Amino acid sequence: MNKLRTALATAAAAALGLAALATAPAQAAAQPAFLAASEMPKSSTPWTASKVFAGVPENGGTLCAPYKIPAQNSRYRDFSNELDAYGVQITTVARTEADAVKLVDTLRKSLSGCGSQLKQQNPGMQAVSGYHGKLAVEEGAWVYSLDTADPQIGSTDIHLFSVGRDGRTVTLVRWGQMGDLEDAPLTAFRTTTKTAVNKLH
Repeated sequence: MNKLRTALATAAAAALGLAALATAPAQAAAQPAFLAASEMPKSSTPWTASKVFAGVPENGGTLCAPYKIPAQNSRYRDFSNELDAYGVQITTVARTEADAVKLVDTLRKSLSGCGSQLKQQNPGMQAVSGYHGKLAVEEGAWVYSLDTADPQIGSTDIHLFSVGRDGRTVTLVRWGQMGDLEDAPLTAFRTTTKTAVNKLH
């Protein structure tokens, strides 16, 4: 009887071990992967990446679409380098694919109208939004720019944004630094966006 109990216990332990091995990859795949610092557009100084945080950044993620991305089921990572360039990636998993499609549409609308909105909110500011096409990756990704200038303080900034989707998962990537659109690494940012979407699952 003791031998039988030992055999049953051993079999049960083995079954549990196999179940753990079977579920571990699925659990790992449940969390979308993020860009690494080396996958941001190349710069003369290296990028550094923060850890991945739960929720969304304090400002809601982007000046063009504040608080459009829900904090629930979202995570983000910040990027920076010594040239005062900065970036962020925010990823959220929607309840359904239809919800993900709706979120992408909301973000795209906010990004395309960002320049006009900023000028209304900040009289005297110059702001121009641009659309730079759709990328063929998973369910698609869309690239935008925002060129701003504040004549009062003499500053100019350029921002690049992208929104991409893979199934229920949506990601927004932002890059920015001082300068104009001609100074922005648009081609490299497209590559970064493709990488970000491909790494979601």
